Amino acid sequence: MKNRFTRKFRWSAAILSLIMMLIASGCGGSGNTDTLDAIKKRGKLVAGVKYDTKLFGLQDPATGNVEGFDIDIAKALAKKILGDETKVELKEVTSKTRIDMLKNGDIDIIIATMTITEERKEQVDFSDVYFEAGQSLLVKKGSPITGLESLNKDTKVLTVKGSTSAQNIREKAPDAVILEFENYQDAFTALKAGQGDALTTDNSILLGMQQQDPSFELVGGNFTDEPYGMAIKKGNPEFVKTVNELLKEMKDSGDYDKLYEQWMGVKPE
Repeated sequence: MKNRFTRKFRWSAAILSLIMMLIASGCGGSGNTDTLDAIKKRGKLVAGVKYDTKLFGLQDPATGNVEGFDIDIAKALAKKILGDETKVELKEVTSKTRIDMLKNGDIDIIIATMTITEERKEQVDFSDVYFEAGQSLLVKKGSPITGLESLNKDTKVLTVKGSTSAQNIREKAPDAVILEFENYQDAFTALKAGQGDALTTDNSILLGMQQQDPSFELVGGNFTDEPYGMAIKKGNPEFVKTVNELLKEMKDSGDYDKLYEQWMGVKPE
């Protein structure tokens, strides 16, 4: 009787173990589904972009349309993968939310003024550099602030949560008071309202703000290198390869230069 019970227990345990392995295998297969395949099956690319960053991704409150350099890159990628640039869904991300949204599968790719860093490489895979930027300072014209050397314990510097800009300014100006906001538009609104003395982020983003309000200007030049990359969930080498192929094709054809000049007003160096 005891032997029969033991054999029955072992048999049940073996079946249970097999079921658990199959479940784990199924879950793993779903989690590791290649993003490129998923995009093709869905018939739509879901891109995480900024809605608050002039020149790169800015939503028109009147029409609801989002326009900018990053948006046009997303459309070009949709055309390469699916043959139609309109087959793209744009989802708003911020510097704080974008990596979690990518990991959770809410978006297929981040195209949102995202600087390539070693720390971020541990969480996501990056495309080749698609835009070269550098961090700078935006101030009201006539401000006594002329660069990093002007920042002290009495200076309030505005920036955005989760950005490399916030980390950089703390290192470059440790005595300054740093105030962080949810997005760039909120930070710029605060600067215009006199809640801070300077706003810091990439010069490309600050140039967009300057275009919005010419009473502000960039000072001090760039004090960092900020190479932008498109971020993709780890484990998708074919998708990374496809994105890099698109960048090469756009640069070889001259389409990249045209797009750059259209939005930035100057030709890329």
